[in-house]
Amino acid sequence: MADSTSLRDQLQGPEILVAPGIYDAFGALMVERAGFPAAYISGASIAYTRYGRPDLGLVGMDEVATVLSAIGERVDVPLIVDADTGYGNALNVMRTVKLFERNGASVIQLEDQNLPKRCGHLSGKTLVSPAEMMGKIKAAQDARRSPDTLIMARTDAIAVEGIDAALDRAERYHEAGADILFVEAPRDVNEMRKVTARLGDKAPLLANMVEGGKTPILPANELQKIGYSVVIFPGGLARAVGHLMGRYFASLRTHGDTAPFRAQMIDFDEMNALIGTPEMLADGARFDAGNFETDDTDIGD
Repeated sequence: MADSTSLRDQLQGPEILVAPGIYDAFGALMVERAGFPAAYISGASIAYTRYGRPDLGLVGMDEVATVLSAIGERVDVPLIVDADTGYGNALNVMRTVKLFERNGASVIQLEDQNLPKRCGHLSGKTLVSPAEMMGKIKAAQDARRSPDTLIMARTDAIAVEGIDAALDRAERYHEAGADILFVEAPRDVNEMRKVTARLGDKAPLLANMVEGGKTPILPANELQKIGYSVVIFPGGLARAVGHLMGRYFASLRTHGDTAPFRAQMIDFDEMNALIGTPEMLADGARFDAGNFETDDTDIGD
């Protein structure tokens, strides 16, 4: 399990933190091996990959908690976790925060959409009142056991009420105690600059890069110059894997075997080395019965 203090410290540093989106422990392991400082557990990507469904609030608290538990047990990289709306009212938020923190979350993200929520880059969103969201943030603060477990507040107000209202909401969420602010789906660089100009001196700011979404895709160094502290690519892995799957299955159907695709695959030994099979087998061998057998003649002497 990650040390949340390291993430808090990183967010105060000069370098932007890049957190790829993941949806299972294998992806988390790859993120850690690649040297990223954090990973983002995406509710949307869980919906895409686990159920083949869109991000329309179909994934519940227990399902995300199960994914989080498996990931937290396998890697030490800090985990930013998408908790949607907290799955209900302030009391639901408290239960969610307690469960996610216990399962390994370093940051828990809450948003101000109404139920049923939807992807922040889809149209047709509706919002709870700023006051209700502030109550949820206060509830999250009360529920966390460690002050190093960070609460991130996301507002989806740009698409519903406009950029100025979204910035007003974010300020109120900061006043309520949010540790990180996430203004979802600015529609151009000018709006991104408005976000950082208004909020950059209040809390670390998160940028969300959705390939084909409403916000322009910018590299991390440009986002850092604009004033963001952390950037997530929540669905990038799922979209990359989906593309690769299509090519893999087309090749297999055409050729009847995997030989033409082998150069793009991890082989058996590479996979076992990656997931730690030799180390786990060696660890298990320490507990083989043969290590604890005694001479029968010694029994009863």
